[in-house]
Amino acid sequence: MSTPASEEVTLGLKEGEEPSDSESELKRKMSSASFYSTDGGEDDDEDAEDDDDDRKDAHVALGPQLALKEQLEMDKDDESLRKWKEQLLAGVDLSEVGENPDPEVKIQSLTIITPGRPDLVLPIPFVPNAKGYAFTLKDSSRYRLKFSFTVSNNIVSGLRYTNTVWKTGVRVENTKVMLGTFSPQKEPYAYELEEDTTPSGIFARGSYSAKTKFVDDDGKCYLEMSYYFDIKKDWS
Repeated sequence: MSTPASEEVTLGLKEGEEPSDSESELKRKMSSASFYSTDGGEDDDEDAEDDDDDRKDAHVALGPQLALKEQLEMDKDDESLRKWKEQLLAGVDLSEVGENPDPEVKIQSLTIITPGRPDLVLPIPFVPNAKGYAFTLKDSSRYRLKFSFTVSNNIVSGLRYTNTVWKTGVRVENTKVMLGTFSPQKEPYAYELEEDTTPSGIFARGSYSAKTKFVDDDGKCYLEMSYYFDIKKDWS
């Protein structure tokens, strides 16, 4: 993921100073479905926290990952498990499934859906504009995020999306969404998050730094990207 050639944001509070009411309000209003975080100076401690959370959330490893065909052969005597996988794999051409036991997930694009405006489709990795921003949002606007991704080789279990956002060095959002379990298929999956609203007011406007990750139950990371975006009074 390309990062903008802008200076790293720094914490704007003096030692012992409490955030203002407006900054506190911004933390409360920041979108729970946003997808943004940073790899600036504040990321060392935050990344450590995210890694700890990922380890806590990961399921206990039950054994080595097996190729999909081998799984089906081993599960043939377990009727309930066999039926569950048959339902999950409905429509999958097993002749095209490789012997690689590791699932492959490719996050292709993010679409920002805003009522009354054309959908903004952003291929991944993002390409920042001349100011270093991946995109711009208008304050106090409703929007949805939709991810498009493909799954191949094997079933990916417990795919989840995490997103962290900072403004002037202060973390204002830390979101985790469990997307689910997906079987391999040629057609891309589309996952749409719940509608949310960008924060409003003069203190909400400006530059934000962000980091997005997609990780499965085994702790395998399929995408980790850092970028910047801004919130303005108007769309232009």
